[in-house]
Amino acid sequence: MTTDSSSTSRATADGISTFKGQERALRADRLGTGGLLLSVLAATAPLMVVAGVMPTTFAVMGIVGQPLLFVVLGIVLVLFSLGYAEMSRHVHNAGAFYAYISRGLGGTAGAGAALVALVAYNSLQVGIYGIFGFEVSGLLATYADLEVAWWIPSLVAVLAVGALGWLKIDVNARVLGVLLVVEVLLVVVFDIAAVADPGKEGLSLHAFNPDTLTGAGVGTALCFCIAAFLGFEQAPVYAEETSRPHVLVPRVMFLAVTGVAVFFAISSWALTVATGPSGIVATSQEQSAGLLFFLTEERLGSTFTDVLHILFVTGMFAAMLSFHNVVARYAFAMGREGLLPAAFGRTTGTSGAPGTGSLLQTGIAAVLVLAFALTDDKPAGDPTAPVLRLFTWGGNIGALGVIVLMAIASLSVVVFFVRRGAAGAQAWRLVTSSLAGIALVVIAGYTVKDFDVLVGAGPDSSLSWILPGVIALALVVGLVQGAVLRSRAPRTHARIGLGNEAFQLEKEAERTS
Repeated sequence: MTTDSSSTSRATADGISTFKGQERALRADRLGTGGLLLSVLAATAPLMVVAGVMPTTFAVMGIVGQPLLFVVLGIVLVLFSLGYAEMSRHVHNAGAFYAYISRGLGGTAGAGAALVALVAYNSLQVGIYGIFGFEVSGLLATYADLEVAWWIPSLVAVLAVGALGWLKIDVNARVLGVLLVVEVLLVVVFDIAAVADPGKEGLSLHAFNPDTLTGAGVGTALCFCIAAFLGFEQAPVYAEETSRPHVLVPRVMFLAVTGVAVFFAISSWALTVATGPSGIVATSQEQSAGLLFFLTEERLGSTFTDVLHILFVTGMFAAMLSFHNVVARYAFAMGREGLLPAAFGRTTGTSGAPGTGSLLQTGIAAVLVLAFALTDDKPAGDPTAPVLRLFTWGGNIGALGVIVLMAIASLSVVVFFVRRGAAGAQAWRLVTSSLAGIALVVIAGYTVKDFDVLVGAGPDSSLSWILPGVIALALVVGLVQGAVLRSRAPRTHARIGLGNEAFQLEKEAERTS
């Protein structure tokens, strides 16, 4: 952020700093509980998880107890949320993770976390373009007898998501809400059908037996399953755009994480019921990502399955839009606090959207999709084809980044309240944050250790260290940037994590100088 903003900025009646008609604060009162919840849950892409992540975990890891894993992870993330949500009552900043980490561990750590968040959420968002293009290309070939390269629908989606990113966040929330509700309802219909017409082993609860979580694949299965939860932690990103962030953000976080845990535990159990626990691994290996559609075809017919295929694609679009909004707001927060050029720290137009951040994310997505398209010399069904590498590489890099951020944020919560002298009053939250942090570090360790399995590379592949190294590099570069700012621009360094509060402090300093 430039230090001469006083010459070109003015204060509105409500004290929000503006720059030549562009606000440096996101518009408040745009989201209520429902809009915020839908914006957050859309990122979890429930149909993509049920149709893609669950069969892959069953097939690759051979773990029958996947439903129990969702319960265990739900407990871990509720423990994480207790401290994280309490932190949200004290910090209202679109920078979320890095703002919280800055308040607890200092501006330099916050700068490192900011770049990790930017890289991680970009990776998650761009990765989905790969599987989206693959699926749309397949639908066009099946239903329209039209052969289209995967990257064409991917680029169309990049432009559509970018255009929506410029609209008011409440408009985005309505788009996300419609897509989310429909796909959830379809999964619920399948769950009911599976329970009503179970496999030969009946309504077996074997998948919830702790004995099913033995073996070498459990750690890697945890990595697969925790990615399904990603999205619930985004609630604080929208804090500035709600009317009562201290109430709505914690409420939505708990609703999201508990709802996701229950929904995915029941849905993965329904898959085991439909095939029988003894047959779920073999059937998943045979059907792969077609497992859900194979089972619905048997029970609900071809029309329902066709609709499910279409909603599979629209659900991915909703997830891409949700992650796009998060990236744009991180870029906005970083621009406002001097971690990116000041242009990113301004909203544009009457929508109040972080337009420059939206353009940044759209540009990154377009460049990466084109880069993978130019290297595409293999058929789309080949697991080494760029279209699928884009999805697996981006998804796992992003998931690792968010897991690392959650682990660091857990430590930051503890330090934040101890430094404020509130350790006694917040003792039980400090305990839950510590337990969650330890669990998340363990999961992060397994993720790095088994990265070759997660991305489908060989055990000796350089990808097993290059891809997780992207997150490590982002953290190091961010820390260096923070250290440089602390040495050369201490006022900018002091603003890291403060959000719009920084401008109030700046105006006070100008009045007293």
